[in-house]
Amino acid sequence: MREKHSTTTKAEASPEAKESPGSLVENSSSPKKHQGNAADSRDALLALIANEKVMSLIQAWEENEKTKVENKTEKKMSSILSWENSKKAALEAELRKIQEKLEEKKAECGEKMKNKIAMIHKEAEERRAMAEARRKVELLKVDDRASEYRSSGHLPKRRFGCCSS
Repeated sequence: MREKHSTTTKAEASPEAKESPGSLVENSSSPKKHQGNAADSRDALLALIANEKVMSLIQAWEENEKTKVENKTEKKMSSILSWENSKKAALEAELRKIQEKLEEKKAECGEKMKNKIAMIHKEAEERRAMAEARRKVELLKVDDRASEYRSSGHLPKRRFGCCSS
């Protein structure tokens, strides 16, 4: 049935059919037909009007369906966009949480490193103090032995390489 309408539509789309409803009657070749077939031309005009009515209804239905499809698609696109935005927001929130945890861990590790550095510095100071104390003790021992050697007049058991003869 659609093919039938499309064929009549093509025939009606011709310039003669669109000029005016009476143009079909005026364009007929024989004057006898013009007078004798007035009822036929009236029926043809009524058929043409009925056909135009059907075509306009079909066109309105088509536009309505297209609008429905567009609205449905727009709603679906909006839904997809909303879904995408919510998923992005969730992932960005998760990323911020991870970054915060990393920052906390970084600060924690930094504090641990500072504490270790302070412990190393403290231990180094203690070692320096012990080395300095040992040096002072040994210098005192050397001074005591030197004063012993001076008072007794004896030479140390070890001889210096430059003074040996």
